[in-house]
Amino acid sequence: MKREFNFAPSFLKKAGKLLQKNPSLDPEYEVTLSRLLKNPFDPELHSHPLSGDLKDRYACSVTYKIRIVFRLHDNIIHLLNIGSHDEVY
Repeated sequence: MKREFNFAPSFLKKAGKLLQKNPSLDPEYEVTLSRLLKNPFDPELHSHPLSGDLKDRYACSVTYKIRIVFRLHDNIIHLLNIGSHDEVY
């Protein structure tokens, strides 16, 4: 099953700012996207379903502090938000 990403414009903007501020984060970000594309529930990602206002969405870890919020629809992984725990939830 071939998956693909759909990047929300706000995700791209936040990711760009985050990576510009923290260039050392780039390799971990790239590895996370690669794993997410292969298997959104790879144990290394610590993916988990969200609840409340974020119901029907999932979060995975880029680092201990940085999360990606995404939604799955068919074979498309919609990347919605990225940031610290407090920023994305």
